[in-house]
Amino acid sequence: MKRLPLLPTVIVGAAIATMIGLGIWQLQRADWKEGLIARYEAASGLPPVAWPSVPPADDDLLYRRAEGFCTEVTGWRAVAGHNANAQTGWSHIAACRTGAEGPGMQVDMGWSRDAAAPDWTGGRVSGVIAPDSVHRIRLVSIEAAPGLVPSAAPDPGEMPNNHLSYAIQWFLFAGIAGVIYGLALRHRQKGLTAPPVPPATGR
Repeated sequence: MKRLPLLPTVIVGAAIATMIGLGIWQLQRADWKEGLIARYEAASGLPPVAWPSVPPADDDLLYRRAEGFCTEVTGWRAVAGHNANAQTGWSHIAACRTGAEGPGMQVDMGWSRDAAAPDWTGGRVSGVIAPDSVHRIRLVSIEAAPGLVPSAAPDPGEMPNNHLSYAIQWFLFAGIAGVIYGLALRHRQKGLTAPPVPPATGR
């Protein structure tokens, strides 16, 4: 049996090992994400908390029920959102002062098809803490501001968990790479073992 070419075999073997390692890592990430979603789902049954004066460094408060008081609305922003009936439109988020030091409170005060800011100047708010791409967390109010309907309640079950499919892809890539390299080696071995073609002789 012919010896395997050293350098190509090392390169392909390292690539396959890396892809398998990435697949295993994605499986671990899938288990982690499932545990995280389960923890967030359990958080909805915990007692309400007061809105923190400073956003926490971790995500322990996500999907907890919370209460806060908006002493003054300093601005509005409208982001793409949907209501409880899965209708698409705009969720209206108020930037609030809370009477304490810190960044204040971001409150989703409801949904509408119109991006114009609602007529709401503040007050006590109860809702669920949700992720916010700008301010880390925001409070999704249970009761909507006048002229709005409540935005859809934050649902940890909507968090994407595609790690299992990513793991399968990496394992498939590793298998395909192994098959392709095996076929290339087979073709090479046939080329090395083929009998030489006799030279043509003249008359």
